Amino acid sequence: MNTSIPPTPRLTLHSIQLRVVSVPLRRPIVSNPTVGRYTEWPFILVDLLTNQGITGRSYLEPYIVKSAAYILPAIQAIADALRSKPLSPLDCYKAAVQAMHMSGREGIGLAAISAVDMAIWDAVAKAAGLPLAQYLGASTGPVRAYNTNGLWLLPPDQLRDEALSLVAEGNFSAIKMRLGRENIRADIAALDAVRSAVGADVRIMTDFNQGLDLGEALVRLHALDNEGLQWFEEPIVYDNFDGCAQLARELKTPIQIGENLYGPRSFYKAVQAHAADLYMPDLMRIGGVTGFMRCAAIAGAAGIPLSSHLYPEVSAHLLRASESTHWLEWRDWAHPFIAQPFEVKDGAVHVPDRPGSGIEWDEAAVAKLLVHSR
Repeated sequence: MNTSIPPTPRLTLHSIQLRVVSVPLRRPIVSNPTVGRYTEWPFILVDLLTNQGITGRSYLEPYIVKSAAYILPAIQAIADALRSKPLSPLDCYKAAVQAMHMSGREGIGLAAISAVDMAIWDAVAKAAGLPLAQYLGASTGPVRAYNTNGLWLLPPDQLRDEALSLVAEGNFSAIKMRLGRENIRADIAALDAVRSAVGADVRIMTDFNQGLDLGEALVRLHALDNEGLQWFEEPIVYDNFDGCAQLARELKTPIQIGENLYGPRSFYKAVQAHAADLYMPDLMRIGGVTGFMRCAAIAGAAGIPLSSHLYPEVSAHLLRASESTHWLEWRDWAHPFIAQPFEVKDGAVHVPDRPGSGIEWDEAAVAKLLVHSR
């Protein structure tokens, strides 16, 4: 009897299918002018079809539907350059980034690379018959998470019930709320409302969505520094590394940044500048799986806690394979079109034992939510 393991097929790209869907939000986003207000959330769905019959899947969150008009052609251009070539994730990532040298290594180009990179990693892990976490050398299982599905800039009386609902959605021990109201008194009133609802044992992360200038941040964050919060996320504009570093030096509460950093080089520059205590890369901006794992190596070597921003399905695999894993940001906005959402239990997201990233589309739902296809 032949007991040898069959070789993993060498994948080559046949074509790529792109669709844009828009999902109504159960809890609309109500934020400062930097972010805005949203009742729906767009997604770009990526199907990377190989000549070997395996399809790699990923999605992007472009924030506004109109952005897809710029991102889709960039994704297609990368796919055209890779057609019929071996889909080796690191080689493909390197070639795509090198092609950006003259046009810039950030922005829409890197978002497009991220989309293709995540789909390639999904495909090669499927070809190996392994969950992505296991393909990266880790194991499947739980990842500690906090619920970020609400608690926007709402009146205190609305925050109480919402906070309780967020905890109950997966027996969460941590939730995120947004701060940065018109004055410190309003922020404290909102914080008191949430804490009185969920109790002292539930951890509270806070996010200012870059809504403060440095002067206001110095005043407000010092005033909140004894509130026992888990972190202050992006209190000022993300690329003011000097200002972020000043806040990190002066405050007891950790400063968290990272979702707006483009690529591992920017991540490394932020770490070198001591711009924050904690980091949370975003898969669309950091460079997909390849970019995230390179940041994970930097964070691990520096002893810096690493969390994730959005993209909980793929991020859960990557945090299982990261040395300094801290928290997964959990939100369910993609659930309406994902065939088998990941299990959330006892404050953790459980990475399933399915090949690849575990993302498959509910095609009937996609058809109802579809805005555009290419």
